[in-house]
Amino acid sequence: MPADALRLDASWIDYALVALYFLFVLGIGWAAKSKVSSSIDFFLSGRGLPAWVTGLAFVSANLGAVEIIGMSANGVEYGFQTMHYFWIGAIPAMVFLGIVMMPFYYGSKVRSVPEFMRKRFGNGAHLVNAISFAVAQLLIAGVNLYLLATIVEALLGWPQWVALIVAGIIVLSYITLGGLSAAIYNEVLQFFVIVAALAPLTIIGLNRVGGWNGLKEMVNDESHFHTWPGTGLSGFENPVWSVIGIVLGLGFVLSFGYWTTNFVEVQRAMASDSISAARKTPIIGAFPKMFVPFLVVLPGMVASVLVVDLVEGHAKPNDAILLLMRDLLPNGLLGIAIAGLLASFMAGMAANISAFNTVISYDIWQTYVVKDKSDEYYLKFGRLATVGATLIAIFTALLAKNFGNVMDYLQTLFGFFNAPLFATFILGMFWKRMTATAGWTGLVAGTASAIAFWYVSTFTDATAGIFNLPGQGTAFVAAGIAFAVDILVSVIVTTFTQPKPEAELVGFVHSVTPKGHFADVTEASLPWYQRTVPLGVLCLALVVTLNVIFA
Repeated sequence: MPADALRLDASWIDYALVALYFLFVLGIGWAAKSKVSSSIDFFLSGRGLPAWVTGLAFVSANLGAVEIIGMSANGVEYGFQTMHYFWIGAIPAMVFLGIVMMPFYYGSKVRSVPEFMRKRFGNGAHLVNAISFAVAQLLIAGVNLYLLATIVEALLGWPQWVALIVAGIIVLSYITLGGLSAAIYNEVLQFFVIVAALAPLTIIGLNRVGGWNGLKEMVNDESHFHTWPGTGLSGFENPVWSVIGIVLGLGFVLSFGYWTTNFVEVQRAMASDSISAARKTPIIGAFPKMFVPFLVVLPGMVASVLVVDLVEGHAKPNDAILLLMRDLLPNGLLGIAIAGLLASFMAGMAANISAFNTVISYDIWQTYVVKDKSDEYYLKFGRLATVGATLIAIFTALLAKNFGNVMDYLQTLFGFFNAPLFATFILGMFWKRMTATAGWTGLVAGTASAIAFWYVSTFTDATAGIFNLPGQGTAFVAAGIAFAVDILVSVIVTTFTQPKPEAELVGFVHSVTPKGHFADVTEASLPWYQRTVPLGVLCLALVVTLNVIFA
């Protein structure tokens, strides 16, 4: 559709609200600068943040452009089937991360997820993980930057290349100043700004279509109001295969692969001030996470029947939120909505960049390139890496233009990188016999198999049904293949190679780590609603209830 069709009719009030928001963002970066005196301060906030801050940052870091634009686009195409990305594809894994895996991450005092891989498996798996993670973050940061530039273009009418550069500079400024602390405190601010932006849009949109019943009458597809069996989303026509694909492909492989091994998220928990706070971080984030889809999926469904450009097929699903804002919001609320979208995109990109600069500085540069330099040297390098990552993201942003629904792009990347990584992690954490050689060979084989499947599905004339799945079924299957191949290769290689001595696996493998090794004595004295396990159980009970209500 023409670029000016997305132009938002903003007034000086809207511009003033957006400008005020940017002043707060840069102010937080400047304030955080005074607390950065070492590389740990810059990369991990000195491990000194409370659980409620890291918990909100945990969910906000994921509430970026992909979540807002991608999930609203899914709302247009699949309706409530999209809830699976939250209720099946996020909450269980977040609870598992908090209860089972965070004690190992935080208690082992590693500075990143790849560093955990190095201590468990050695340099081979570490290098593969660090490089693949760094590449993935640059690609995903490009998605966030591209969508941020789209908003700036729609708001001001600037050419997209100018918008890309300006948007990149804004994010670069506060991360370079204050490091992870600036990113996290801005993510907390951004969480509330995003909710303030999306809640009015959802309420006004539902009111315009006559409420829930009116929406059901206007959307002539009953499957859009039920989560199961989710055949449209999975791409499987058979309901049984659809449920299996969603539960195993999305709910297990992709979900656990993302939430439990992705350093972008884990980094927020690592910045906590205690092991108890680190464990509660993903679970605190899970409570708002399960209700976020009502603010992103519902607007997409409303846009699918209210926005003429979408109804007539002149616009892409990715444009749903912008077009709905354009058509429904009055001045003032429009400014808040624009600030909310900008906040979401900056939260996502900042999370990618802050995780990237930690891994590139500690796991690649310090470990393999320039060793034994002063802490000040690595702090300076981290700031330079932030600049370099932002410049690269400007170019990777152009790749995102080729996808009508950015969730297709993102789920493909997660299948390549996160699914095999989770296989290696879960096997290595619970099987002491697994060897270092198996660690890196499994990762390489799993990633290669996912890429091969994607290539055949996308660029060849293969006619088998498994290669021609609609929706995001291809990503689910690719992730499943990557996971299975990684496990198979790891088991085979382990039988022919020598494992580490058990003494070197304490704190990294569950069976050889004494019970209570990572215990936080302070948590036992807290009331039940402040303890990790009861909070996790309550969270799972709520998400099961939501699945039953909207089944």
